[in-house]
Amino acid sequence: MNFPLLTHEMAVVCLALGVLLIDLWTPTVHKHRLGCVAAGGVLAILVWSAWTHGLGAPDDGAVRPVQFGFGKMYVEDGLALFFKQFFLLSAFLVLLLAGAFASRIAAGIGEYYAVILFALTGMLFAASANDFILVFVSLELITVSFYILVSFQRSRLASLEAGVKYLILGGLSSGFLVFGVALVFGTANTTNFAELQGVAGIADKPVFLLGLLLVFVGLGFKIAAFPFQIWAPDVYEGAPVPTTAFLAVGSKAAGFALLLRMLFSAVPEVSIHWSKLLMAVAGITILYGNLCAIPQRSLKRLLGYSSIAQAGYLMLGVAALNLVGVSAVLYYLAGYLFSVLGAFTVITLIMRETDSDDIAVLAGLSQRSPLLAATLALSMISLAGIPPLAGFFGKFLVLKAVIEQGAANSGYYTLAWVAITGVVISLYYYFGVIRAAYWSSEAADLSAIELSAGPRLVLVICLAGMVFLGVYPNPGVDEANQAAKGLSFKPRIGLAHVTRTP
Repeated sequence: MNFPLLTHEMAVVCLALGVLLIDLWTPTVHKHRLGCVAAGGVLAILVWSAWTHGLGAPDDGAVRPVQFGFGKMYVEDGLALFFKQFFLLSAFLVLLLAGAFASRIAAGIGEYYAVILFALTGMLFAASANDFILVFVSLELITVSFYILVSFQRSRLASLEAGVKYLILGGLSSGFLVFGVALVFGTANTTNFAELQGVAGIADKPVFLLGLLLVFVGLGFKIAAFPFQIWAPDVYEGAPVPTTAFLAVGSKAAGFALLLRMLFSAVPEVSIHWSKLLMAVAGITILYGNLCAIPQRSLKRLLGYSSIAQAGYLMLGVAALNLVGVSAVLYYLAGYLFSVLGAFTVITLIMRETDSDDIAVLAGLSQRSPLLAATLALSMISLAGIPPLAGFFGKFLVLKAVIEQGAANSGYYTLAWVAITGVVISLYYYFGVIRAAYWSSEAADLSAIELSAGPRLVLVICLAGMVFLGVYPNPGVDEANQAAKGLSFKPRIGLAHVTRTP
């Protein structure tokens, strides 16, 4: 039986259904505590996963065993386990964050937590997708859940507007995806990643390549890469803050998990010929995100454009087309998780005090709550890629992967300079946020901001993650290397070249 492979997914579904049942008998004044129940359940699943499957690279350096199920549509390997534990950790932090936001949701807070768990289920399936059919199903489960989460604050026009925009553009991207899958199946007579590698001459068929391009368009929407990023700033600004945080971390990571599976496992020959396309998408996405973030005054909108730029940096590792780049993408995502969730936790707590997310509301934050100000500052520094935090080493690894390919294609050197230029541009708006928190003199309210246990725990975890991954990167690099070995791609540059600190 293949069902034991679905332990993570079934556990999360049962937890979601349990939250809905408990909600029926929970008094209204205590419904916000359901977030702690959901977060505790997700933490228990994460601990169980780490206990049974391991957390970190095996001591003997061996590749994790690979298990297939459901006609090889589903795979459980090192890459899948890495992303599943990544999604569980991000959902745990988002659920704690949602508990602090519960007072701003007029009704249905229990359902809000449950839908977050259903979105998490789709992400877990995406981590193990080994067939275009499962890719489509998992993405639809994620996307439909976010349709609900984005527009959950029905009393706010901005939330409803964001939900409608996400629905329309998300439906359009799903149309591209399903049409692309149909063309792939029509030409290859299979949608399974392992079987596609064995189809002779398929990479030379124009209809097949068109199908893959349409699938890439659908995945590009999920990761908010240029030119499929137009939804991100508006949706980030209008959605509830925990939803925005989960979109920025979970949905983006799910898109990259599927993109890596497709390019490196399903069609590695095609991906090599797409190097110029991937390089162009990465470079333009970096410049677009960073340049458009400069004039923003809304913190959520600024982080929306920042998220687009971060997708461009992640695409650098994909464009490198080797396992060094894959490993760099995984490490980058780990540091990105702590940096972004730290920033959104601060925004959640500030918006609980005021209904505005304008940068001006940060005035006096260093006096009102030194912990919040420090977390926001370190998050901005990490996102900017300044040492010694996690964001610096993540950017270093993806740039190294790109530069190593420069000997074979000088275009990679140009791409590296574009990425460095993007980093320099980003310093302006990231440090503008820090300046507002520490040196702005416009503060009208200097009263202390009270922190409950849940948000305080999220802040501590995010601070610890940013500092640990930046100062002690070796454990994270080792785990990323092991996860990358789960792909069947034959690299041009081996994993032995991945940088480790002395």
